[in-house]
Amino acid sequence: MNFRTCKAMAAAAGFMFLGAAGCTDLTVEPKSTITESNIFTSASSYRAFIARVYTGLAISGQQGAAGRPDLDPSFDEGFSQYVRVYWTAQELPTDEAVIGWNDTGLPELNTQTWAVTNGFVVAMYYRIFFQIGMANEFLRQTTDEKLSARGHNDAALRAEIATFRVEARFLRALSYWHGLDLFGSIPLVTDADELGPIPPAQATRQEIYDFLVSELTDIQGDLPAPGAANYGRASGPAASMLLAKIYLNAEVYTGTANYAGALTAAQAVIAGPYSLDNSYREIFLADNHTSPEIIFPVPQDGLRTQTWGGTTFLVHASCGGSMSASAYGIDGCWWGLRLKQQAYNRFGAGDNRAAFFYTSGQSVAVNSIGNFNDGVAAPKFANVTSTGSPGSHPTHVDTDFPMFRLADAYLIYAEAVLRGGGGSQGQALTYVNALRQRAYGNANGSITSGQLTLDFILDERGRELLWEGHRRTDLVRYGRFTGGTYLWAWKGGVAAGAASAAHLNLYPLPANELIANPKLTQNPGY
Repeated sequence: MNFRTCKAMAAAAGFMFLGAAGCTDLTVEPKSTITESNIFTSASSYRAFIARVYTGLAISGQQGAAGRPDLDPSFDEGFSQYVRVYWTAQELPTDEAVIGWNDTGLPELNTQTWAVTNGFVVAMYYRIFFQIGMANEFLRQTTDEKLSARGHNDAALRAEIATFRVEARFLRALSYWHGLDLFGSIPLVTDADELGPIPPAQATRQEIYDFLVSELTDIQGDLPAPGAANYGRASGPAASMLLAKIYLNAEVYTGTANYAGALTAAQAVIAGPYSLDNSYREIFLADNHTSPEIIFPVPQDGLRTQTWGGTTFLVHASCGGSMSASAYGIDGCWWGLRLKQQAYNRFGAGDNRAAFFYTSGQSVAVNSIGNFNDGVAAPKFANVTSTGSPGSHPTHVDTDFPMFRLADAYLIYAEAVLRGGGGSQGQALTYVNALRQRAYGNANGSITSGQLTLDFILDERGRELLWEGHRRTDLVRYGRFTGGTYLWAWKGGVAAGAASAAHLNLYPLPANELIANPKLTQNPGY
């Protein structure tokens, strides 16, 4: 990206860091009044720095919910928060969700009619590289040579920083996976690349895939141990889960399937210490940090981690019509998100995963995107605890976003078995039925071996993981996101659904990136 459009980064939300805000030219030295000489004098600065890399997934800027944005001010700070734009990119163009607002860019995402100028797509690209830039800079600033030069020779501190380094590598890998999945071939820049004026080259999807597999395999054993004391931090099982997701989609990314790898990585996750939550509903409430199922969350705190994105967006935007805001622990409804009818109709009678759907005054069919009452409301996330108490703040919620959870590993194992990745079909059936028994409260929803098909797994993923940011990737893997094989409401800009072009399986690279970096080539079809 043209570095002249980047914002300088500074101390933010109590966390000090270095980086290049909202820019993808990761080989250019960040411009900032904060320098090595005035930030790294204290050992605590390293803890603050890695904390800021983590919070890049949760907050949108350097001052509370808004005011000093990470990205260029031309991006709405709430709209451009990481989880919010990722969720938007993964859910709105699919059969699961529709949003009624007419803000520039949203109607095109509802209908798979976006162009290279779509602001939400551009913001997602910049968020990805904002995260990568921070992780790279953390790694540059925490080498043994840098620590020695600053006189930080305490063994305990060095051991702690060594752990922080592998966490930064995980966070960088997470964002590179999002870039690989959403945009395809993108620049691959690491802390090993020298800072300078030369723009980065565009890597192939195979190169990014290989980098991710190498990185995650290398760091798995050095990440913090899972458990309550390290909640919110990356762990070995989180790395295994990310590997499972990458392997599951390897054929899309590289042309060569690796379902055996997906199965092995899923098994590593399933091996523990996580377990299915007894209550499906409680996974998405304000005290979901106590859930035994969440492997890697993006933590939210209504008092300390305020944002207009994340689950604050998901809770408020899912509320409208005759719904009571206070029932969901919030001070107002935003009248935005509903289910497309294909998602609603996927749930059978007795499936308690649909118990939170709000149907009063709502039609099943989405005849008008702009009318909140068209489409069943689905307030999956709520700012109330499992005991019914409201969260700590009525506007900014306490509900963590479950980026990875155990149920997904169960479903990955089952799909990998069916796709020839090895394993046991009996075990796959056991895992799927464990989810369905939780959903139904008994064995009424259990299926037989003959019913366990790839089509069933895709539908079950739509039920179990509804609105958790997986659907676009799943539909692309199944070959149903674009084209005319599977139609849903408003696909292709038509109420009944219409075939869409195959190039939409990838989002476009931002137009400004192509202007600033002649080494980049736009994705085909744009």
